[in-house]
Amino acid sequence: MTHTTPVSPVELVETTPAQPAPAAVDVPLRWLDDVAPDLTVGGVTCGVPFRPGAVRDAASLAVVDAWGRAVPAQTWPLATWPDGSVKWSGVALGAATPPSASYRVVAAPSVELVETKDVVSTGSNDGVVTVVERDDEVVVDTGACVVVVGRSGPDVVRSVRVGDVEVARSGRLMSSRQDRPEPDHRSRRESVGVVRDVVVEQAGPVRAVVRVSGLHRDVDRAYEDGATGWLPFTLRLVLAAGAPTFRLVHSFVWDGDPERDFLSSLGLRFDVPLRAAPFDRHVRLAGADGGLVREAVQGVTGLRRDPGAEVRAAQVEGRPTPSLDRWDASVSGRLRWVPTWEAWSLRQPTAHGFTVHKRTAPDRPWIDVAQGTRSDGLGYLGDTGGGLAVGLTGFWQSHPTGIDVERASSDVGSLTMWLWSPEAAPMDLRFYHDGLGQDTYDDQLDALEITYEDYEPGFGDAHGIGRTHELTVTAFAATPDAPALARLAAGTAVRPQLVPTPEALHDARVLGDWDLVDRGTPERAALEDRLATMLDFYVGQVDQRSWYGFWNFGDVMHAYDPDRHVWRYDVGGYAWDNSELSPDLWLWTSFLRTGRADVFRLAERMTRHTGDVDVYHAGPWQGLGSRHNVQHWGCSAKQVRISTPAYRRPHYFLTGDEHTRDLMLELRDSDRNFLGLDPTRKVRPDAATYEPRRDALAVGLGTDWSALAATWLADWETTGNERSRDRLVGTMTDIGALRHGFFTGEALYDLDTGRFATDRDRVTVSHLSAVFGLVEICSELVSLVDAGLVDAPGFADAWSQYCRLYLATPAEQEAELGVAPSGTNLEQAHSRLAAYAARRLGDDGLADVAWRAYFRGGEFMGEEAFHPVPVLPPETLVPIDEARTLSTNDAAQCSLATIQNLALVGHRLPPR
Repeated sequence: MTHTTPVSPVELVETTPAQPAPAAVDVPLRWLDDVAPDLTVGGVTCGVPFRPGAVRDAASLAVVDAWGRAVPAQTWPLATWPDGSVKWSGVALGAATPPSASYRVVAAPSVELVETKDVVSTGSNDGVVTVVERDDEVVVDTGACVVVVGRSGPDVVRSVRVGDVEVARSGRLMSSRQDRPEPDHRSRRESVGVVRDVVVEQAGPVRAVVRVSGLHRDVDRAYEDGATGWLPFTLRLVLAAGAPTFRLVHSFVWDGDPERDFLSSLGLRFDVPLRAAPFDRHVRLAGADGGLVREAVQGVTGLRRDPGAEVRAAQVEGRPTPSLDRWDASVSGRLRWVPTWEAWSLRQPTAHGFTVHKRTAPDRPWIDVAQGTRSDGLGYLGDTGGGLAVGLTGFWQSHPTGIDVERASSDVGSLTMWLWSPEAAPMDLRFYHDGLGQDTYDDQLDALEITYEDYEPGFGDAHGIGRTHELTVTAFAATPDAPALARLAAGTAVRPQLVPTPEALHDARVLGDWDLVDRGTPERAALEDRLATMLDFYVGQVDQRSWYGFWNFGDVMHAYDPDRHVWRYDVGGYAWDNSELSPDLWLWTSFLRTGRADVFRLAERMTRHTGDVDVYHAGPWQGLGSRHNVQHWGCSAKQVRISTPAYRRPHYFLTGDEHTRDLMLELRDSDRNFLGLDPTRKVRPDAATYEPRRDALAVGLGTDWSALAATWLADWETTGNERSRDRLVGTMTDIGALRHGFFTGEALYDLDTGRFATDRDRVTVSHLSAVFGLVEICSELVSLVDAGLVDAPGFADAWSQYCRLYLATPAEQEAELGVAPSGTNLEQAHSRLAAYAARRLGDDGLADVAWRAYFRGGEFMGEEAFHPVPVLPPETLVPIDEARTLSTNDAAQCSLATIQNLALVGHRLPPR
């Protein structure tokens, strides 16, 4: 359906960034790195927020560039407000035109609108992406390439064409496993990913998304009906109008037995037809910092005899060489003596080094080609008539990885991107110790006192965790020149991203209480310096400490050991952080207010990691996350406080990423976990006799309910699910009806009705209740109540009471609650609660309470944490920066308290 309006597009063209047209909606977008990229690899997608009621329909949105010209765009709702208006909209741009320095999303009925289902394209109809669904395949045409996706069998991508030429076929997911952890190629069982379901999630006209799901089967049973499999996967193909490149977002769930299933390889392979002579076939492998290995299958440079400068230049550049009759006869007549090379292999076994080898045949030795540091992770195989490049984002960071070119001297070669290199030691996911005799809860709690590890037999199981990789696939009509491939490799390694400006995000009033960076007074500047120091330190620690690797990339460590000058990577619960005390929220909130590219990318990597690796997606603990441990899955505390969508929502809203949406929505029934696994089973006084009842499940009003509330809110705003809406609003109302509100600590939840019993009369407080997203989610929910968008009587008052009394004197607490609760520590972290109450009630006395608690300091960090010092070998293995008293708990909560206190009660910041 096509819509036109009486306002001419010329009026938009005349609108410049300096003089925006009057409009109810005008959201500026900037490139994350503040510079328009050379190209957008497969287009670009971002999310844009709006206030309630501002946008009733995504069809009313248009995108204009820095000169005010309408550009082709696709918009769709990512989330809606309770009144049905658009809360966040996805915005996708194609790749047909060079990127503009900036863009604006406007309400512009002047631009022609073309609707496709619930997705809208604005601007020109030229350069669209089309999707054709057939019984056995889906065909997507971007205008620059045609991709055929199979609905069954092992060929996920059946064909990639440029014009009439097929440049790749038989795109398959490959894997292998063995039954022992020691490398043993002879015992490996080869598997291939088999398609079970294909869904077209978006059908253009600017962006198309095809979701493929399946599992891996042994190669010899790939076509066997009813054959069992493992490693269930989801592979999304994201294609943009005008783009020869499409993105692949590959996620899998590890569902093996850690004692007998050792993954020995995992990769994506394409067959590449080769039609030209061997000397016109080309291999390219990305090295570090834009470097490339550039070689021909049959090289004619460096020979004893010279074929001619024109021939040599053409081969090195990847162009067709002149006809043989134009070569020097001393070479053309002896080509049969020049070896052809059958295979190339790049391996990145660590974050700090790669090697490249090649060979002439499978029964011949590998010859050293090159070595380097950090490969950009792109491989190309093709000839003068077409070729294919495959790249992997986070290639060296996600080691052990690799790239293989094989059969390059035959009619059909292959290009494989290894997500787990077949030369690496098999993946070993067994628990790292034997339990040390911790067979009873008493022993486990006693051991917790020394290693901070919450161990329980059978709970350190990786079955059900996941991992996501992002790849690019690019079709070429001929071998590209080196600069083009270098740009492609750079755009894969660091994906260009559009984002709203911090001012636009702040104006939309989304995602909690925060304000823009303000250094207007010495006191504010000092706190901004603290915030920047913490961010700089953690960004730097990732590389200094090599927090890389297949299962580790994206996480940070929990606590520091100043005696060894290392983070406590080997000490029980002090190692990998696993979202403890909300570093995810710290990083995302910091990005919202600063717009820093390095912070965005650290937060995005953390979202990918914590959402996939630290959460169970299958098995008995599906929907739960694991507390911090030496291994990400090692702790026996499996709780919704780690899996909470509160940590995923910013990434989804800012990027429109469908996989992150999946991670949130798969949790919509996570309340059922309270029936199967009691989070407080080890410390419950009645642990010996307690049995969970469907109508009276013990749910904490802090870490538990905040995660459930975030889950229900994410589901409601994203899908409109009324069940989630009712459970969210119902439990909010029930908390408001409890005599002591949030101070009740724990309420009894009816799984079938989704409501709390409101007759519980007790007072209890946990210092952890508010530090896993409760502050942020309650702020959003109260704002919905205040705006009249949610009717939950008593909820706002209950939250205000909790914020007002948490840091109150024991006498003040006892006067109102009847008892002064114990356990109110983490004062600096909770200073933001007092700040919230001060702002809501207009109480400067409470504001002063907040700042006094804040400046008393964190749990351990002190001022020393804000002044990292260098430590050099031989005291350390490599030069590092050290903040001796710092823990990630303090870094996250101190930073969140700083941000929120400045936003809420910055006017009462005391002079220093």
